[in-house]
Amino acid sequence: MQTNIDKLLQKPLVVINLGLKKFAESLEEQKVEVIQVDWIPPAGGDKEMMDLLEQIL
Repeated sequence: MQTNIDKLLQKPLVVINLGLKKFAESLEEQKVEVIQVDWIPPAGGDKEMMDLLEQIL
């Protein structure tokens, strides 16, 4: 009897990659479908600015 995990692992792999393009390129070389998202942290990762943004949102 196949488990849900077994069924899932038989399907083609699609990866959503956030950030490092090299990771996506490595997967693409292995014929894995990759969706590349060019993401950066809000306010450039500046904790103080992120706190201020959080207050106004």
